[in-house]
Amino acid sequence: MHFIQPNWPAPVNVKALQTTRHGGVSVTPYASLNLGAHVDDAPLAVAQNRQLLSAYLPSEPVWVNQVHGIEVIDAASSTCLQDADASFATRPNVVCVTMTADCLPVLLCDSKGTVVATVHAGWRGLCDGVVEAAVNQMEVNHADILAWLGPAIGPHAFEVGGDVRQQFMAKDVQAVSAFKPIAGGRDKWLCDMYAIAKQRLAAIGVTQVYGGGVNEDFCTYSDEARFFSFRRDNVTGRMASLIWLE
Repeated sequence: MHFIQPNWPAPVNVKALQTTRHGGVSVTPYASLNLGAHVDDAPLAVAQNRQLLSAYLPSEPVWVNQVHGIEVIDAASSTCLQDADASFATRPNVVCVTMTADCLPVLLCDSKGTVVATVHAGWRGLCDGVVEAAVNQMEVNHADILAWLGPAIGPHAFEVGGDVRQQFMAKDVQAVSAFKPIAGGRDKWLCDMYAIAKQRLAAIGVTQVYGGGVNEDFCTYSDEARFFSFRRDNVTGRMASLIWLE
């Protein structure tokens, strides 16, 4: 099974994994490590993929029903498939998970290793403040928080309309720098979700940011060999970003 290990200076008791599309049993178009049970893949294949993943985890991840909102749950006291787009944990061996295939996954921890969180930041959730909501639920000094930005559709591939740009700018005027006009397009723009996430984090005092858009290229759309991409393929699998306290 192939993982990406987040390259960040997290405390030794903070464990994190990012899956790619490799290492599972699903067949095309879900080949091969599809972990999403909601994308019409064969249920037995998804179950086997999750079982393969479980060998690397201390417990079953607390899977959530992602709805592109800003709800944050305590993974230790929540049931699986609760509507939420972020979860946090302060107890050891409680595995927080986010599934993506273009949306931005954000992993969070504090420098003392007392709390972790994972965030599913599609453009709607990112715009509405799901990253800030997760940081606030961690209840630690924001300056002590580290963030890792995982694989997402990159700034050269994520085309949006002017309405999306206006929604971001209505929330924060500095978002203007994260959009580039598409030549010849009618109010069409390229959106840099990594840049917006970094802006939002910095605005609330989180400046220790690593991963995609910082020092690694994780564009899901352009890297078909490693990543699922909904925008590229429409029918496709889902990857997982996982974090827990040991």
